[in-house]
Amino acid sequence: MIDGVKVKKLKLIPDERGRLMEILRVSETNIQPKQVYLTTAYENVVKDKQCFHMHKRQVDFFCCLKGMIRLVLVDVRDDSKTKGEINELEIGEENFCLVKIPNKVIHAFKSLKGEAYIVNCINREYDRNRPDEFRIKNIYYDWERMCPLQ
Repeated sequence: MIDGVKVKKLKLIPDERGRLMEILRVSETNIQPKQVYLTTAYENVVKDKQCFHMHKRQVDFFCCLKGMIRLVLVDVRDDSKTKGEINELEIGEENFCLVKIPNKVIHAFKSLKGEAYIVNCINREYDRNRPDEFRIKNIYYDWERMCPLQ
């Protein structure tokens, strides 16, 4: 696993009224979320296919609530003991997880099943005047190959 990436398995608790799933506890992350947003991707769509992206300051906490996604992380940090490592995670309805993506780790995802709904809790508010988002164009990844469930 890439240094700093954390994967927390989430438990869905059903009862006669419905289901409950705890996603994030601030006490477990040591980071206070400053913004929470929802993004979706239609089936077989890759978000950031042409170029992965990363954040210099922002830390992401990804959770796929509907559908399934393949989340690909690449460690390009010069000072990291896992530099060059790639993590492929399939998360969503069949494998609920919260994935911490450290800053400076590049990432992208593909929806594998239906329209995927991803909630992202981030440690910084998005600043339209100075966005902390950087496109990385020299990364090739074969999105069509099979990747087993983690």
